Amino acid sequence: MKFNFKIQQYQTDAVNSVVNCFKGQPYIDNVSYRRDLGRLAKKNKTMVEGEEIVYSQTSVFRESVKEANITNDFSESGFKNENLLISSDIILTNIKEVQQNNNVMISDTLVDSMGACSLDIEMETGTGKTYVYIKTMFELNKRYGWSKFIVVVPSIAIREGVKKSFEITQDHFMEYYGKKAEFFVYNSSNLNQLDSFSSNAGINVMIINMQAFNTSMKEGGKSKEARIIYSKRDEFGSRRPIDVIKANNPIIILDEPQKMGGKATQKALKNFNPLFTLNYSATHAKRHNLVYALDAVDAYNQHLVKKIEVKGFQVKNFRGTDHYLYLEDIIISPKHAPKARIEYEKDYTTKGINHESRIFNVDDNLYEISNNMEQYKGYRISEIDPIAGTVTFTNGEVIYRGDVVGDVSEKDMRRVQIKETIKSHLEKEEELFNRGIKTLSLFFIDEVAKYRQYNEDGEEILGEYGQIFEQEYNDVVKEYITEIETPYQKYLKDIAVKDTHKGYFSIDKKGHAIDSKIKRGADFSDDISAYDLILKNKERLLSFDEPTRFIFSHSALREGWDNPNVFQICTLKHSDSTTGKRQEVGRGLRLCVNQDGFRMDEQSVGKSLVHKINKLTVIASESYKDFVTDLQRQIRTDLYDRPRQASVDYFMGKTIMVNGNAEKLDKQQATMVYQYLTKNDYVTMDGNDNITAKYHWDLKHDQLPPLPERIAVYVDEIHKLIQSIFDEKILDDMIENGNETKVLNNDLNDNFYKKEFQTLWGYINHKYAYTVSFDSDELIKNAVAAINAELYVSTLQYTTSRSEQKDTLSAEEVKSGNSFKAAKSDTTEIKHVETSQIKYDLVGKVAEATVLTRRTIAAILKSIRKDKFDMYAYNPEEFITKVIRLIKEQKAIITVNNISYNQLDDKYEDDIFTAEKHTTIDKAFKAEKHIQPYVFTDGNADKSVERKFAEELDGAEDVCAYAKLPKKFSIPTPVGNYSPDWAIAFKEGTVKHIYFVAETKGTMESLQLRPIEKAKIMCARKLFNEISTDNVVYHDVDSYQSLLNIMPTIEKNVTK
Repeated sequence: MKFNFKIQQYQTDAVNSVVNCFKGQPYIDNVSYRRDLGRLAKKNKTMVEGEEIVYSQTSVFRESVKEANITNDFSESGFKNENLLISSDIILTNIKEVQQNNNVMISDTLVDSMGACSLDIEMETGTGKTYVYIKTMFELNKRYGWSKFIVVVPSIAIREGVKKSFEITQDHFMEYYGKKAEFFVYNSSNLNQLDSFSSNAGINVMIINMQAFNTSMKEGGKSKEARIIYSKRDEFGSRRPIDVIKANNPIIILDEPQKMGGKATQKALKNFNPLFTLNYSATHAKRHNLVYALDAVDAYNQHLVKKIEVKGFQVKNFRGTDHYLYLEDIIISPKHAPKARIEYEKDYTTKGINHESRIFNVDDNLYEISNNMEQYKGYRISEIDPIAGTVTFTNGEVIYRGDVVGDVSEKDMRRVQIKETIKSHLEKEEELFNRGIKTLSLFFIDEVAKYRQYNEDGEEILGEYGQIFEQEYNDVVKEYITEIETPYQKYLKDIAVKDTHKGYFSIDKKGHAIDSKIKRGADFSDDISAYDLILKNKERLLSFDEPTRFIFSHSALREGWDNPNVFQICTLKHSDSTTGKRQEVGRGLRLCVNQDGFRMDEQSVGKSLVHKINKLTVIASESYKDFVTDLQRQIRTDLYDRPRQASVDYFMGKTIMVNGNAEKLDKQQATMVYQYLTKNDYVTMDGNDNITAKYHWDLKHDQLPPLPERIAVYVDEIHKLIQSIFDEKILDDMIENGNETKVLNNDLNDNFYKKEFQTLWGYINHKYAYTVSFDSDELIKNAVAAINAELYVSTLQYTTSRSEQKDTLSAEEVKSGNSFKAAKSDTTEIKHVETSQIKYDLVGKVAEATVLTRRTIAAILKSIRKDKFDMYAYNPEEFITKVIRLIKEQKAIITVNNISYNQLDDKYEDDIFTAEKHTTIDKAFKAEKHIQPYVFTDGNADKSVERKFAEELDGAEDVCAYAKLPKKFSIPTPVGNYSPDWAIAFKEGTVKHIYFVAETKGTMESLQLRPIEKAKIMCARKLFNEISTDNVVYHDVDSYQSLLNIMPTIEKNVTK
């Protein structure tokens, strides 16, 4: 399996935020200098092809004489970064412009303690921070010619992860930039790599971890490494290695700089003679010039990381008793009353007292079932409440889902955690398997011997946790194995329990797994042997061919690596560090990938499915409340300084991008935004102007009303501003309670088999293929017009701004960065731009993405205005992306009127309705007329259009049966598959069209659809209302009443 990478806008924005800080710097590459070749020793002379040559600093380490056959001119040349040729004032002006565009705090001064400037880039864990700074290197090289970089990391763990990232992204960046970055890990015993670093004219990267940095690069240090790098070495031509490095004028990238803030480290960094410094972290401790921020809230809102679910456990005693009880689950079914699965103690006279798990009903008596154990007297079940997640006994005691009651040992708690991890894994696995996604679970332990031990012969045997895992896995997996032979069932049955778990630990000289050692003052291990194993097997673990699904690792190895398909994390130790919680959760935050290596993000699966597929369950060793409170406290602390109020002052003066141009909102526009929020109940009325939950709900479900006409053109940018306002409640939304009751089975009921619904299902369960015939000349004409009118690609500009401080200042103005008067600026476009040397197949890329012929694309590109085509040279990636979008939009408009559908023999199976499982009961509506007992809608009754629509259908006399259609039920269109919401069968004779397919939207007036979305709906109308001969019609509605109002106006005009 190989990872596939794609261009993502937020990552491109982060890259450009750095690159644009140096606008005005000319492109100058291959800046050569005469390198210090060192003192020439006689023993370093040899004969090559009859001539005496001297080993240069490059060739002195060659293994053969022939490899030394290089020219003297080349061997004496080094290639360094050109110095900054723009002033610090221009750099600060550029930084302010970037900050304004990104709406982060404006800097008053330039932080230049480490080179010309020190820029902060804030990115949440799991969003591709390493990818971003590697791409930034390529862009800095492409725009300005800089080619020498040093990446400094705080640990061996992160160092190995960074090295792995360089390896797996090589082909990706080769495709886009036509070159590869040469990279190496610094090793003081292998100094020839420093020579290659200096003499190579391409992009060169040295990666060094802080431990090596602090010992080997502290000038005057007494360690062997310090003597090597700061002393003249005979084996290095009597040169000081540090001098060879600093001659390159490198750009320094600090990964997790908050862990490298010591004075000695900062002083030693300056010895590299950095051109400037870039700081990448999710949690900056010391602030410099912040140019880009994507914190935990941004990442969650933009669906860039997994949603977190926490299963917590609370140990409690009832009135000092020593009995044992664990409420594992509450089981609900439409066919019987709720039941509870409880683990308890049972007295067997022959084999003693055992822990057992069984399903209980109301009125069951634990005293009798436990064989009359005295501790359970009075424990008869009086109520099982699936909503509250509780079981109540007749003696008044109440136990909650996740409660572990009584005489509980450490081993008992660990067994509970391991069991819950296995259950969470199996609950998700089948659905993920059917999507081609491998499910992994990760256990952190604090002692290797608890998982793996060795006998006298040195053979591996299971430790305590390994034994518990195999016992619990064998018990739990029985509940998920069925007689029906599906691909998943075969996969599940073929994996032996001994093969499905594996440990990744430090390795000793005998090849035995050992505890990872932590040096004094450190939080994590430096043992490279363990990280080598973890990272080497990263891709293999993602394949279904690899049986390992459960990974055990030492808690000291929880930094610097992750696997995108970790869906469960269980810490079999008490994490008393809040930061530790963040680190552990971070190992599973990245969005998962399928078997083809493609990320399951919004582009791949759509907004509504991202967090349904990507959910990380944390099985904690403490209560849900304690774990979440600590985790939220750390997240809140790490957020960048976000605004809290949606006031007119907040919006006024904010920079927004319109068609590639930066504009500022004036007071009238800012007031209109505020009035829009007030009118729609999107701000609180308590004087604090906080954003309400209603705004976030309407945003999530695409039900935001349109902005006033004057500011409608700014719709995306204005909503981005609104979303950047911090709302405390978003932290609650980010984390779910994993102990809530889930609906595990939602089988088809009698409504599905009613004649009326079977007739409707028989009409619509066909699969279709479409053909489109349209006038290519018309498409070319429309596409050219759209590109000429709407295409804008960012150009390089040089801006000089002048501003002075306001006459009077308030504290709020200073804090928000509005202490200066409006700037007067003069912008000059840079006419001479060094264009990329990469050979793009422009026509081919656009043709492939738009599914049009090369001839059509060539005709479009030839016909657009010259100034528009010239934009290709400024930024080929952006040009290609935007041209594709504009052509697809025009194609969507023109194809709807010319589309034809052909019915295929293939049909949707009935089990499409039951494929999506395991949603919590709080999102379920128990229905009477739906084809399944529960309807899962996009919200609860007081807010959701879908929920209200389901309730209205359920209560309507005219409705016979209805179905909430699953996402996998889709209609192909030229602009992507489309999934309608509802299939409704009415009683005969009650309405004009008794078979109806519906799409629910917010309000008909606010339906502001993009061309592609609108085209999908128009294709559905065409299929059901004009092409299909079946007695089914389709329309989009906002309520049951609007459906009744619209139905008489729909005519079935089937085209013969």
